[in-house]
Amino acid sequence: MKDELIKLIFPNVKDKSFYEEKYPERNLKEGAVVTRFAPSPTGFVHMGSLFSAFVASKAAHDTDGVFFLRIEDTDQKREVENGIENIIRDLDNFDIKIDEGVTNSGEIGAYGPYIQTHRKEIYESYAAYLISLDLAYPCFLTESELEEMRKLQEDNKEEIGCYGKYAKYRDLTDSERIEKIKNGEKFIIRLKSQGDINKRIHIKDLIKGELEFPENNIDVVLIKGDGYPTYHFAHAVDDSLMHTTHVIRGDEWLSSLPIHYELFKVLGYKLPKYCHISPIMIQDGESKRKLSKRKDKEAAISYYHGLGIPKEAIKLYLLTIANSNFEEWYNANPKESIDKFKFDFKKVSSSGSLFDMEKLLNISKNYLSYLDKEDFYNRLLEYTKEYDNEFYELLVKYKDESINFINIERERKKPRKDYSGFSEVRDNMWYMFDELFESVEKEPVSEIVRTYFKDYYNYSDNEEDWFNHMKDLASKYGYATDMKDYKEHPDNYHGSIVDVSNMIRVAITTKSNTPNLYNILQILGKERIEKRIND
Repeated sequence: MKDELIKLIFPNVKDKSFYEEKYPERNLKEGAVVTRFAPSPTGFVHMGSLFSAFVASKAAHDTDGVFFLRIEDTDQKREVENGIENIIRDLDNFDIKIDEGVTNSGEIGAYGPYIQTHRKEIYESYAAYLISLDLAYPCFLTESELEEMRKLQEDNKEEIGCYGKYAKYRDLTDSERIEKIKNGEKFIIRLKSQGDINKRIHIKDLIKGELEFPENNIDVVLIKGDGYPTYHFAHAVDDSLMHTTHVIRGDEWLSSLPIHYELFKVLGYKLPKYCHISPIMIQDGESKRKLSKRKDKEAAISYYHGLGIPKEAIKLYLLTIANSNFEEWYNANPKESIDKFKFDFKKVSSSGSLFDMEKLLNISKNYLSYLDKEDFYNRLLEYTKEYDNEFYELLVKYKDESINFINIERERKKPRKDYSGFSEVRDNMWYMFDELFESVEKEPVSEIVRTYFKDYYNYSDNEEDWFNHMKDLASKYGYATDMKDYKEHPDNYHGSIVDVSNMIRVAITTKSNTPNLYNILQILGKERIEKRIND
C-alpha cells in the first residue's frame, strides 16, 4: 500500500540513493568549512544579510573551504522582479566571492541546482522516503479546520500546531489516504513527528554555546499545497546533499532548532554545526532594537553607496562586529589585507552588537587616508560620475591638479584624514577649481594679503623658504612669529603667524581650514593666484 500511495502522490519519484550518489562527500582537506548564503529573492541585500554572507564567506575561505549561494525561492508570493540579480550584484559589489551557486552567467558547481524551485523532484524523493518509513503522511486539513484548531488551542492556552489529538489525519490507513486523494481532496505532506515535548535535546551552537530545547512534537509541513517544500524541509535536504558543514544565520531561527534537529535525524543525516548570529542593533531613543530594513536608512547598502563609503571600510566595520579581536589586529596592521586575519567563531559575541555609525565613518576615514593618490582619484571619479556630474567633469578636466591636491599630506606615516566618504570631497576641494571658486561670494582682500603676494611670495620657494617669508610678513605687520612668545605676551602683538596664514588661506580658498597652504599655492600656480587676488 505504501508504494501505491507514494506513486499516487509522486508518480515519477526517484529513490533518494540516486541523489546521494549524485552528490557525494566533498573532497576537501580536514577542517575545511562549507557555508552558504541562502536568501529569498525578495529585494536587495541589506546590512544584516550582508553581515551573514560576509561572515559565512570569511569562515569558508579562511579554511580553504567552499562558500556557495543558494536561492530559497519556494515562497513564490514574496519574490520580486530581478530579486536574484540584485542579490548577485550586491555580493559582487562587496567582492564576496561565490565558489558555487547562482551567478549572472549561470550556475557553477557540482551540487546544483542551487535554486530551490529547480530542486522540486529532490524534495519529492525525500518526502517519499519519509512516507515509506511512516515518518510523513498526507494531511487533508482544510483552511477552516486549521482555523478552528488554532482558535481552540488559543482558547485552551495550548501549544499552537498540528499534533496529538489535533493531527486529525495522522493515523489514517494508507487505503483511506489513497481513497481521499483519488476523490480529489487537497492535501499537504506533514512530518509524522516522533518527538516528545517532555523530553529535552541538547545542541552546541558555535556562537551561543550549549543549548537545550524540548523535543519537537509538531507535525510540521514538509511539502505545501503548491508542491514546493517549506524552509524547514528544504534546508535540511539541501544542506545534507550539499554537505554544508556550518549553517550561519540569524538567531531568529533558534526556536526552529528542535524541528531541524528532528528532520536531520529522520532523514538519516548528521546535523551541521549551527552558528546563530545575533542581529545588529540600533539605538532607538532610550531602548535598543534590531536594525530594520523597513525603518532604518542605515540598513540599506545603497545608503552607504550614496555617501561614498568604500566597500572595504564596510567590511572592516563588519569584522569589528564579527570578531572581538579584529580591531586590535587591524590597528596593528592598517595596510594589510583582511584576508590575512583569520575568523574565529569563539570570538563572535553571543549578544547583538550596537550599530555605531560614527565608528564606521572613522574606519572609512582611516581606510581612505591610506589609499594611493591615483586609486583615490579613480574611485572619486567613479563616485562623482554617478552622483555629481559637474564635479566629475572638473576632476577629469584638471586631472593632475586634482591628484596633486588629493595627495597633500597623504604619503607619510600618519596621513591626513579629511574624508569619511567620497561625498565629502567636493566640500573640501571645490575651491581648487576656478569655475566653482568664481561662483561664490568672497570677502575683499586685505592689505596684508596683497602685500604678501606683491613683495614676499615666490612660486619657486621650497617650503622652508616660503615659511620664512611668511614670518617676515608677519613681523612687518606686528604679528608674532614665535608661538611660545605670543602665548606669554599676547598683548604685544596683533596676533600670530597663524592669523596671517589664515588671511592668505581665506583669500585664496574662502575656507579657514584646508590642507597644507604651501601645497595649495603650488598647485594653483602664480597666474591663478594673481587672478584671484586681483579679482
